[in-house]
Order: sequence, then structure tokens, then C-alpha cells
Amino acid sequence: MSVDLNADVGEGMDDGALLPYVTSANVACGVHAGDPTTMDQTVELALSRGVRVGAHPGYPDRENFGRVAMEMAFDEIENLVVYQVAALQGFVRSRGARLTHVKPHGALYHRGAEFPDVARAIAEGVRRVGTHLVLVGAAGSMLIGAGREAGLPVAEEAFADRRYRADGTLVPRGQTGALLTDPDEAAEQAVRLARDGTAVAENGSSIPVRADTVCLHGDTPGAAEIAKKIHERFRTAGIRIAPLDVALLTRRETGAA
Repeated sequence: MSVDLNADVGEGMDDGALLPYVTSANVACGVHAGDPTTMDQTVELALSRGVRVGAHPGYPDRENFGRVAMEMAFDEIENLVVYQVAALQGFVRSRGARLTHVKPHGALYHRGAEFPDVARAIAEGVRRVGTHLVLVGAAGSMLIGAGREAGLPVAEEAFADRRYRADGTLVPRGQTGALLTDPDEAAEQAVRLARDGTAVAENGSSIPVRADTVCLHGDTPGAAEIAKKIHERFRTAGIRIAPLDVALLTRRETGAA
């Protein structure tokens, strides 16, 4: 059993403490967070750890950390994605490596999950940069469908450090209990997602959530401690943490795709 463990990085947090425990890094592209120097340093740090590097494009709204939806025309969204992904790809190539995936950030990620035109705009922007790029989106979301329609490889994502609602969506960040900051609780959810394909919702019900990759946010309090605990629990449960491309290939070969 293999699953990728990814984290959003390059956003001003202590990435050095987190990166040893993940296999994929989603690097902010200088729009919702970061800048050219941070992008380059984060790419170099991730690659030195053997971590796959992906782009983490978001809305141009640094004040709200890209977590508030913005009204933009669909062609503007597409071009915004091209701009950010291509910029990060340049830094990765300059370090002798290849960009592997794209995961939208914050409000752009969630709108892509819910609105088909936004999903298509994101997917088309990614396709224009490279058809080899894996598009990462919420499990079962419209973004996953749009990625497949665009001919992109896709990875369905679940979250170790976010609580789910009974309908499979995430509890909004502004609500009490939306974040799982206890390492044991987050690790337990990560194991359940990777091993069983389920999560326990806020109402106590068990809901299906596919997980090609499990996310841990770099700005979650105690993120490095949570990641370490996930590693320990995965090892005990016999779950292999593998880079995104390896995990996807393994799932296809075993019929889990």
C-alpha cells in the first residue's frame, strides 16, 4: 500500500522542519505568498531532500493569503495559472529537475472543486504548461474531472489536518474544530484515509474519501510534529509513503486506481 504525503510550502513557515517527512512539496508561486527568492530557496531545499516539487498557484490576494474567493473571468484564471506554474517550473528546471504536479491553493482550489468553469480554466492552464503535470484536487471533485477531460494525469487528495463534514467537504476554517492540530488525531485520520479510504466526519459518521495523496498544510500549528507522527503511524500500519508519481503507478498496478 503506497500513498503520497504532500505539504504546502514556501509560504513563510519552517519548511526545513517539515520537508524531511513529506514526499511532495507544493511551492507557493509568489502570488498569494512567497517571492522569487523564496521560491528558489524552497525548490532547492525540497530537491536536496529528494522531495518532488509541484506548483501551488493561488489568487493574487496576499492580504487574505489567497483564502478568499475573487471574481475573475475564466480566461484570467487560466492565464493566472499559466503564469504561476511556468514561473515555478523555471526555478525547478534551473536546478536540474522536473516539475511534477500542480495543486491550486486556498479559495482557487475550493472554487475549482465546486464550479465546472473554474475547474476547466485551471486544468487548461496546467495543460498549456505541460501535459505531464499531475493535477491535484479534492477527491471526487470537479477539478479532478476537468483534469481528466484535459488529458492530464490526476491525483485525488485528502487531508490529514482538516475535519470533514458529512457531505465530504471540509469544515470551513472559521469554524471551531476545522483544523486537526493534535498529532495523534491527525495521524489517525491520515491512516484511516490511506488504509481504508474513509474519514470520520464532524457528526461522527464514516464517509468515503479517496486518497492518492494526503495533505498536511505547512501553516498548521505543529505541522512538523504532525508529519513525524504520521510517519510513525504509517510505518506501524504497513503503509508506504511514496512520491506522487510512484504512488499513482503503484495504485494502477495493484488495481486501486
